[in-house]
Amino acid sequence: MSEGLRLGIDLGGTKIEGAVLARDGTVIARRREPTPRADYAGTLTAIAAVVASLEDDCGARLPVGLGMPGSISPVTGVVQNANSTWLNGRPFDTDLAARLQRPVRVANDANCFTLSEAFDGAAVGARTVFGIILGTGCGGGIVIDGRIVDGPHGIGGEWGHNPLPWPTHEELEIDRCWCGRTGCLETWLAGPAVSADHSRRCGLRLTPEAISVAGLGGEPAAHATLARHAGRLARAIASVVNLLDPDVIVVGGGLSSLEHIYRDVPRLARPFIFADGALTVDIRPPRWGDASGVRGAARLWP
Repeated sequence: MSEGLRLGIDLGGTKIEGAVLARDGTVIARRREPTPRADYAGTLTAIAAVVASLEDDCGARLPVGLGMPGSISPVTGVVQNANSTWLNGRPFDTDLAARLQRPVRVANDANCFTLSEAFDGAAVGARTVFGIILGTGCGGGIVIDGRIVDGPHGIGGEWGHNPLPWPTHEELEIDRCWCGRTGCLETWLAGPAVSADHSRRCGLRLTPEAISVAGLGGEPAAHATLARHAGRLARAIASVVNLLDPDVIVVGGGLSSLEHIYRDVPRLARPFIFADGALTVDIRPPRWGDASGVRGAARLWP
């Protein structure tokens, strides 16, 4: 029964999702539990409980891959850059392997998302894929020829803490990012940033989904907020195209359902891309939705 089965864990800031995939990608079992926020030991315990439950369902001990915010620094061996800040500075992969009593493979959650969509998702068949996560944070991942590109520092694709390119005068003043810098893409493009931008302009705090509904319904302030987001995302994507020139860009996270990303952003990005001719920017929604992270984590094992 266990031949070809792989177990993936997607460690998010609010939930831990686990799934067992068969060789053909079919999900055999799935579990979801809340993440014990600000509790490192509790997070390890919760992950171990999800793994044990899934293995009970399958009747087998399985290889475990895990996607997480941030990454393991190849230099120090501890977590860096996680917006789930209680993980930072901890030897997470070593501690998890000890808890599970087996080797584990750990990668950035955006890398896992991108790997999933490149393998059998929205970008299947593409050589170079850039994956974007737009949710509570803003992350990115690179897959070339079916392999994650994370680099010697473990930060390949981490575009969310680069500055917003070609800022307007009004975009030079912004709240400080959790990372300690100002002007990060995350403070402009992530879900909370969209809500904050709308609130600054009209004094009304709404979720991005509510803003989208209102904007599609013709409400002027919401429409303007979506237009500003589209313009900022277009410039951010143009900077990636200028550097990497991916075949396909796949957008995941809670904001991936917003229609303006696919309708407006490719057109708005073109003037900022250093290329001539009939330029197209291929931006796609994910095939697997919020399941891509856990599917990619399982595929960290060959």
